[in-house]
Amino acid sequence: MSLSDAECPVARSLDGIGDWWSLLIVRDAFDGVRRFGEFQKSLGISKGILASRLQGLVALGVLAVTSASDGSAWQDYVLTPKGEALFPVIVALRQWGEAFCYRPGEPHSELVDRTEGKPLAPLIVRDADGEIIQARDTIVRKI
Repeated sequence: MSLSDAECPVARSLDGIGDWWSLLIVRDAFDGVRRFGEFQKSLGISKGILASRLQGLVALGVLAVTSASDGSAWQDYVLTPKGEALFPVIVALRQWGEAFCYRPGEPHSELVDRTEGKPLAPLIVRDADGEIIQARDTIVRKI
């Protein structure tokens, strides 16, 4: 089933990147993974599934295939501006997972800023005027 013609932007987004392997590939790309073999090693994913997901992310414009940065015959997969725009999505999923998917004191990885090594502040949704807004303060308007 395809959601590519859905009226809902969430549904259309999930049609392209909603597969969990795809989001983990994007996560790894943010962590500097660039090569097919590196993705496979990091994710423990089969070659066929990885090839399919990478092809889909390239077709969607989330990743681009480039010549290897070291001049070898390999190819690199790099985030495009469209892919880089997924950073808040990855951070939101990470922060939700940290808050709700671990027992108190259970160890897990942590995303920190590169300069100071400090954890990121929780993401906050704001309205057009910069005020903090909750789900109960919103409605979906069809345009």
